[in-house]
Amino acid sequence: MTTVAAVDLGASSGRVMLARVSAQRLDLTEVHRFGNVPVRLPSGLHWDVLRLYRDVLDGLGQAARATTGGEVLSSVGIDSWAVDYGLLDGSGALLGNPFHYRDGRTSGAAAEVHAELGERELYDVTGLQFLPFNTIFQLAVDPAAATAAHALLVPDLLTYWLTGVRGTEVTNASTTGLLDVRSGAWAAPLFDALGLRRDLFPPLRRPGDVVGPLLPEVLDDTGLDPSAVVTAVGSHDTASAVVGVPAADERFAYISCGTWSLVGVELDAPVLTEAGRAANFTNEGGVDGTVRYLRNVMGLWLLSESIATWNRAGPPADLPALLAAAADVPSGGPVFDPDGPVFLPPGDQPARIADVLRAAGSRIPETRPELVRCILDSLAAAYARTVHQAAELSGRAVDVVHLVGGGARNELLCRLTADACGLPVLAGPVEATALGNVLVQARAHDAVDGDRWALRDLLRATQAVRSYEPAAG
Repeated sequence: MTTVAAVDLGASSGRVMLARVSAQRLDLTEVHRFGNVPVRLPSGLHWDVLRLYRDVLDGLGQAARATTGGEVLSSVGIDSWAVDYGLLDGSGALLGNPFHYRDGRTSGAAAEVHAELGERELYDVTGLQFLPFNTIFQLAVDPAAATAAHALLVPDLLTYWLTGVRGTEVTNASTTGLLDVRSGAWAAPLFDALGLRRDLFPPLRRPGDVVGPLLPEVLDDTGLDPSAVVTAVGSHDTASAVVGVPAADERFAYISCGTWSLVGVELDAPVLTEAGRAANFTNEGGVDGTVRYLRNVMGLWLLSESIATWNRAGPPADLPALLAAAADVPSGGPVFDPDGPVFLPPGDQPARIADVLRAAGSRIPETRPELVRCILDSLAAAYARTVHQAAELSGRAVDVVHLVGGGARNELLCRLTADACGLPVLAGPVEATALGNVLVQARAHDAVDGDRWALRDLLRATQAVRSYEPAAG
């Protein structure tokens, strides 16, 4: 048995999980959970990355204290959201808190980059969907990028602080818009076109690579054993989440459902068709050289921001009660496109939803439960469209939809998704990302053997899921 720790950072919260893994066992325990609250400064919206690092250290200390007897925590793996980065000077010092992808600084950047490089031509090189906050667009408007010595994506930045070793994990690199999707290497001509140093990002590493031991000051701070190392995992959280999908064969679609919902299929090779580009599908790197052919759907951000708006206006909203009441709202109510750009920034989502529905001539929900039902119906419809598009564009038949992540707890959303897709939905595990993280570590350290399907066999044997069948007719 191997004992490892997963650092899993989401856009609204982070957690450190302790896992014990063998060929027949997969136990996962949360030892530390913490908020991830951005900070708005005069320069824009930033991640409070130093606070995050402090929480990571605290969580690793908790993990060390949670080991028992002669048990030794042998490895740590870090995953997080994609695209955002920190810039370093030549000495390795951070030049400033990383910008948050929801900051408005990239407004207009994509049009400028596309005018220089060509939208179709860029997709042909990177296979990446258009999102206004992709790393390539952030760098294009970041004056510090031209003089920085190094750029590190968020999980790689934390790994650097833990080990002193710089590198770029490939699944997250694939989200930057700077990686050649065919060769799997950095696309040097894109760096040249942006006026960036070709070595701005350090060399690539792959899930399962051992990065190195922890620095002495980290050992002192956490109490971890000196033998502990950091192991690269699928550091884009969706890459780890897809490993954590307990699929039995390749005929599945996944919905990794949290702040964002990532909806797609797992492939062996990219799909670089014009139809895929027009539908804004992306070809992102997965564990074991796979391709995550998917599209972003706005996700539970709409619901969490609505709750935050209501909480600011009065007594705290009771989400379980709202969901129960929303389940009693009759079907056939208004829906909207949850991917509209108006919903990207933080703010009053109920008012924005009302504006969008009003402009479309649709009925506006009158109560909070009706608005919650409207959001969930709209998400389920978007999931169904995207699942069927992914199957059609990739040629991959889909028999079942696996919904993993925090959204797997939302029974109403799971039921509506099954009905909208016309396919069975298997909900869970909720902690798919952390499970995928620890499984890659455990395999790297010989606790389990085999390919990703062998890892999924262990998931099915140890993790509970809930099944939702589509309504008849």
